[in-house]
Amino acid sequence: MKNIRNLTLLMAAGAAFFFTACEKEDATGLETQDQAITQDVLDKLAGFALNTNDVRIGDFVFPDGTTEERYFVEDDLTFTREAIENLDLAGGITTEQYRTFNLVSSPRTIRVIGYTGGGGFGLSSRNRTGLQWAINNYNALNLGLTFQLDFGTAYQSYDIVVYRNPNNGGTGGSAGFPSGGNPNKFVQVYGLDNLSNNVNEHVIGHEIGHSVGLRHTDYFSRQSCGQNVNEGSAGVGAVHIPGTPTGYDSTSLMLACFSTSTNGEFNSNDRTALNYLY
Repeated sequence: MKNIRNLTLLMAAGAAFFFTACEKEDATGLETQDQAITQDVLDKLAGFALNTNDVRIGDFVFPDGTTEERYFVEDDLTFTREAIENLDLAGGITTEQYRTFNLVSSPRTIRVIGYTGGGGFGLSSRNRTGLQWAINNYNALNLGLTFQLDFGTAYQSYDIVVYRNPNNGGTGGSAGFPSGGNPNKFVQVYGLDNLSNNVNEHVIGHEIGHSVGLRHTDYFSRQSCGQNVNEGSAGVGAVHIPGTPTGYDSTSLMLACFSTSTNGEFNSNDRTALNYLY
């Protein structure tokens, strides 16, 4: 299959060049008897306001090198079949700008580990710096969620594990949504070693955002990717959070795609939304 995560070179006004990339997993692999893209799966994803135009099944790689077949949806989100079956629509879809109904129970401390093991799965120096900066950004908001960061290899007991996927030739990251009041556990990054600390901060902060329930800010257009595609509310709605814009927010951390000129910081609307939720 083609690699869907290569950076795209664009020409901006004034003949300046910059790279832009969507946080999007390169999913490979064929459907199996255990997991298939059935209409029931597509209906469940669509009912949760997720884009079902490019659902794929591929191998999700864990820090110890083992794999698990997962569904790859809407660029940088991954789901097991069980997670899809457990998606909760009891309260509908609301927004961050846009968020899922699934949130993390708070107040609580979320224990995060930056994986430093071998086999290419350990975070690089820039990955580790970006992770530390991203955690600092969340903690600076004084939310009902407090993030405690460690680095090491014994990741099993942690709430969120951030690690490299050396098997992905793209650039970005992938994560999932909360479940049962807990954050998504595994956050992958890839292709970031030669990019700035700010880009690493952005991608990791973005994927942690998904892990605590945030959707893409440009969910209605994917304008940051040069597209005009509505990820869809599937009839369940998108309720605006007071104090955040309803239109395109060009500097949000949760845009579907990012550029290498990002500063990796929350903008004022991101901060307003997170404080509203937590």
